[in-house]
Amino acid sequence: MTKKIINLLILLPLGVILIIFCVANRQNVTLAFNPFRPEDQVLSLAAPFFVFLLIAFIIGMLVGSAATWFNQGKHRRRARVEAKEAIRWQGEADRHKTRAEEIAGQLPSR
Repeated sequence: MTKKIINLLILLPLGVILIIFCVANRQNVTLAFNPFRPEDQVLSLAAPFFVFLLIAFIIGMLVGSAATWFNQGKHRRRARVEAKEAIRWQGEADRHKTRAEEIAGQLPSR
């Protein structure tokens, strides 16, 4: 419940700011991909300014997420290795427990 309230308190103002930002930046701009001939229509794109900013934000989020994912690969690999080792140790403990129960069953009762 607290997490929902905190998300609401953070995401609602961000959403309002984003809507205000988009309404304020509706004018069309041209993004030219040809630095030598910016007037070239083949390598240019015209769209509202906020579209380019949102696309840049999304690309930045994706690149940052990918960098984090690759950077944390060593931790995921270690977790996999330790999980396999824990399963192996659990199996060995179960075998010892079964063997101890067998031995206890073979002992004469007092």
